[in-house]
Amino acid sequence: MGLFRAASGLARLALRRNLSRAAASPFAGSGGAVPGAMPARYFHSTRPRRFAAPAPRAVPLSRLTDSFLDGTSSVYLEELQRAWEADPNSVDESWDNFFRNFVGQAAATSPGLSGQTIQESMRLLLLVRAYQVSGHLKAKLDPLGLEERPVPDVLDPGFYGFSEADLDREFFLGVWMMAGFLSENRPVQTLRSVLERLEQAYCGTIGYEYMHIPDREKCNWLRDRIETVNPREYTYDRRQVMLDRLIWSTQFENFLATKWTTAKRFGLEGAETLIPGMKEMFDRAADLGVESIVIGMPHRGRLNVLGNVVRKPLRQIFSEFSGGTKPVNEGEGLYTGTGDVKYHLGTSYDRPTRGGKHIHLSLVANPSHLEAVDPVVAGKTRAKQYYSNDRDRTKNLGVLLHGDGSFSGQGVVYETLHLSALENYTTGGTIHIVVNNQVAFTTDPRSGRSSQYCTDVAKALDAPIFHVNGDDLEAVVHVCELAAEWRQTFHSDVVVDIVCYRRFGHNEIDEPSFTQPKMYKVIRNHPSALEIYQRKLLESGKISKEDIDKLNKKVSTILNEEFQNSKDYVPNKRDWLSAYWTGFKSPEQISRIQNTGVKPEILKRVGEAMTTLPENFNPHRAVKKIFYQRRQMIETGEGIDWAVGEALAFATLIIEGNHVRLSGQDVERGTFSHRHSVLHDQETGEQYCPLDHLVMNQDEELFTVSNRYEQYTNDLFQLGMCMGHGLTA
Repeated sequence: MGLFRAASGLARLALRRNLSRAAASPFAGSGGAVPGAMPARYFHSTRPRRFAAPAPRAVPLSRLTDSFLDGTSSVYLEELQRAWEADPNSVDESWDNFFRNFVGQAAATSPGLSGQTIQESMRLLLLVRAYQVSGHLKAKLDPLGLEERPVPDVLDPGFYGFSEADLDREFFLGVWMMAGFLSENRPVQTLRSVLERLEQAYCGTIGYEYMHIPDREKCNWLRDRIETVNPREYTYDRRQVMLDRLIWSTQFENFLATKWTTAKRFGLEGAETLIPGMKEMFDRAADLGVESIVIGMPHRGRLNVLGNVVRKPLRQIFSEFSGGTKPVNEGEGLYTGTGDVKYHLGTSYDRPTRGGKHIHLSLVANPSHLEAVDPVVAGKTRAKQYYSNDRDRTKNLGVLLHGDGSFSGQGVVYETLHLSALENYTTGGTIHIVVNNQVAFTTDPRSGRSSQYCTDVAKALDAPIFHVNGDDLEAVVHVCELAAEWRQTFHSDVVVDIVCYRRFGHNEIDEPSFTQPKMYKVIRNHPSALEIYQRKLLESGKISKEDIDKLNKKVSTILNEEFQNSKDYVPNKRDWLSAYWTGFKSPEQISRIQNTGVKPEILKRVGEAMTTLPENFNPHRAVKKIFYQRRQMIETGEGIDWAVGEALAFATLIIEGNHVRLSGQDVERGTFSHRHSVLHDQETGEQYCPLDHLVMNQDEELFTVSNRYEQYTNDLFQLGMCMGHGLTA
């Protein structure tokens, strides 16, 4: 830390001077410049140049800023410097020379090493960094190819003074405590091979955004997985499973379109790879210890998720299209929710995974209000964690699906994202999947948001974002599995942005060409993801046409059998209500007046406990007086006010084992300074909650107080908590 902070001015001047001498190159591109230079990484050439250096050309300083000495990159250099200070032989010879020059300000260059070599090292550092930061801007994400994005200058080797003569020169990549391309023990590589690997890692059909994350461990973890050679090598059996799942996703939509041509179903055509992606994500999550997943999603593709992921009986779905499904018992339609439209319904199922495990899936019912289900899913997931004693939050997972327009446009999304790290709301990370069909009903992205990506809102949480071309099945599967691994490793949010399209209109009777004529002209001639993947497998010889035909025939046969069985289908259970709700009474049954009284001796006992403060606690003198008055109320039974009555109600629920949550703006103190459920020591600032100390060894989570401001998300989160378990108050 000391060298670069004490001599930052000297460092910046010297590095600016060296970098401004970058040579001209036929590589130089014409793409639009991206603001900000990339912070540095370390590698140097191991072979002397065999070609004459090109004539030097000054690069404007405005294009080579010194931001690589700020923020994260200064940490890299500082760590390298600390290693050099401890042992000069622990760093490469060129960096030993570099640091000696800065410390002595006049040290002689080591024999065989020139200033040009050091300059090349720095310029190559910036090139690698540029791909890590901006490679996603060159990635082929749009399956329709509607708009060609300009390639940033910073991804052009010529921007850093390299020419074609440098392509086959060898360079050593390695930085102490780094990862990916810059990790130690990497073999010597040519500039050509480095560029090929950078293009493969960052500019294919996946675009990674993670360099905004300030945590080096997290960035290195991702680099190790992104920059590896051939990260998506799948076996024959694995490809067959992925193909089978894509066939199910595609044929399901085709079957519904054939049987019910004018019915609204908000189909998944154009985003069919979502289904195999979700299945592979859940399989991987189960392998990593997840036992239960709560899913929330809008109407787009919901029927496909219900049938193919959560395994709602296909005959039941087909029966609903024919109007055959009724509530299990007369009068229970409102209670079970089965009276809603079919693309709002939820269900639950214990699903076997590819790895031989079982995982419980619960799809929460969805209203027409966009994204309102998000905090409900968070609350239900939190309830499952609480009641299953999942303290490390690794066994219960929340997964949210979003549309691109609503993810960037609905405030409840941002509110829900900010629940992620709050003590009384966190679920240990949510996986967000954006089904980005590049249009919100009729609204183009350029008319719906100011940011480049619809997912930019998630950067506020330092969440990694994986953009992926929805036509590349194996890429979708890869990022879905990576998202599951991230969540189980770091217990924080992650976003998968599946860039796809909507083959038909907002619904099946909508005409999209009214507002998106260019897009739908392309879509009409665009092959499906299934056609693309089948052709890829056939051309590579990795699967035979007979195998493909066999899988297609199997799925078609099952769909037709389920359709025939749907004609006689009778529901036999409320399949989307969990076991925790078994035995709860219907609205008609609970409408009768019940006796909720509590014996006086119980009220007095809990009243004394909740008005007793620790001897070494120093409350505000006004609060101390309030608690003295409350004790008098408890002892005499006279003058009991609203605050005492409320606290007694909470206390009696708590000692019965019920989880009580008090949340909302100013709920700790009370808007009118009447509640004081959490007290603050006036000398130490320590907090004390009397309702956490009603009985010996009481679990402090039985009563939680959350002073959160957002009312909409608070209410929906609490609804989700109650949906997860009926005994949450």
